[in-house]
Amino acid sequence: MEIKPVARFHCPVGGKFGLPRQSGIVDSLKGHIVFEPKYRNPDAIRGLEGFSHIWLIWGFSCNGASEALTVRPPRLGGNERVGVFASRSPFRPNPLGISSVRIESIDFGRCEISVSGADLADGTPIYDIKPYVRYCDSHPDAVSGFVDSNRWKELKVEFSSAEVKEKLTRTLGEDGLKALCGILSQDPRPQYADDPDKKYGLTFSGHNIRFHVADAAAYVDSLD
Repeated sequence: MEIKPVARFHCPVGGKFGLPRQSGIVDSLKGHIVFEPKYRNPDAIRGLEGFSHIWLIWGFSCNGASEALTVRPPRLGGNERVGVFASRSPFRPNPLGISSVRIESIDFGRCEISVSGADLADGTPIYDIKPYVRYCDSHPDAVSGFVDSNRWKELKVEFSSAEVKEKLTRTLGEDGLKALCGILSQDPRPQYADDPDKKYGLTFSGHNIRFHVADAAAYVDSLD
């Protein structure tokens, strides 16, 4: 079976580092679905305005396929291995992802969909879109294995100086700054990394955001 993208995703996060580890956990992060010319027709999304959420089936374009049968999930600190099919790892035999996102708006004229809460990088190919249907897609009593017993600890987000915060607000806008803080609160570092002196770079809205983590807080140091 050959599959081809029906759309591309566009958002401020320019690479794999810094992406939310799951969809829906940073709802302040906005993005746009832009259809390929063949599917850029309002007939293709007719009726979607009646739904609040959609499923995106997409490709892990930041890495290729992997034949590894076990992976090290971040929820387990990056040290313990589980089977690849017991994980949500992007390193899979077929590098396909699935995400549930909220529809913010639909532009039928341009045939574009604005969404929030995605965990896709800018330029990610989308292979299919399906509406989220509450009666069969929602499972409130679901059990989530090791995820349930390993809760994620969010970081506080601080700024190294008032000048850094002011520059970020001026450059990114209030909404952009809120999305950036949401990403940093999820601690995008590799889970085995815990060096308070190490500086990290995150590509966001075309800028390099430099930060470090110390005392359960992410400190934003600069914007290049």
